Amino acid sequence: MRYSKRHSAILRILQDEGTCSIADLAQRMGVSLETIRRDVKPLTDAGEVLKVHGAVTLPFQVGEAPFERRMRENADAKRAIAAQTAGHIQDGDSVMLDTGTTTSYLARELRKRRDLTVVTNSSDIARTLATVNGNTVYMAGGALRGDSGAAFGHAAVDFVSRFQVHHAIISIGALAAETGAMDYNLEEAEFARVVLLRGASRIVVSDCSKFGRQGLVKVCDLADFDMLVTDVAPSGPLAEALDAAGVKTETATMAQAVA
Repeated sequence: MRYSKRHSAILRILQDEGTCSIADLAQRMGVSLETIRRDVKPLTDAGEVLKVHGAVTLPFQVGEAPFERRMRENADAKRAIAAQTAGHIQDGDSVMLDTGTTTSYLARELRKRRDLTVVTNSSDIARTLATVNGNTVYMAGGALRGDSGAAFGHAAVDFVSRFQVHHAIISIGALAAETGAMDYNLEEAEFARVVLLRGASRIVVSDCSKFGRQGLVKVCDLADFDMLVTDVAPSGPLAEALDAAGVKTETATMAQAVA
């Protein structure tokens, strides 16, 4: 079919964000609900999009893995954080990365570097950086989890404990002044804790949606990492606690996501 400007705009939004409600599309396009419904109908008839409960999505996103969905959540912020963090990593450095959507974006940024030594439990990160630019990639063994393609458990922890690297970088599920860095899965939290112990430089990457949350399992205290790279500077008690713990905070800008 021949696309109008709104058809193309709708497809771009869905490619960036996954599912979007009809009401949200109408507001963003500055048109009525009925106009958006008319725009969506030929896309639906052509099989370009699917209608699901008052919203539209791309066909390949129905039934996709949770990790793939999380890659699109706050994607611009994660790309910016990744670009900011990559600025601390030079050609020839050694880097340890745990599995996570922000660290996966960081791996994509690190394709601009050469001769890296990378240690990870993420098949996505390993696949991104292996066999390019003279990199050496070590991946922790064990059974891979179906949702993320990452290895966890005693074998993975024992493997990464053998390394000492320039930069240890983890993503987290929650960050608060009272509880420090937390996650929602015991194995993920345990693995991230060990990763931080292996780096001369210890970096947490997290978008601001994690601030003030209480996770299920503690990863570490605020004093157990050196730097937080985020998209919006923390404020209030969290900012005060980070400063008291000696944590440097770097705030990425959205311009870095497209730099």
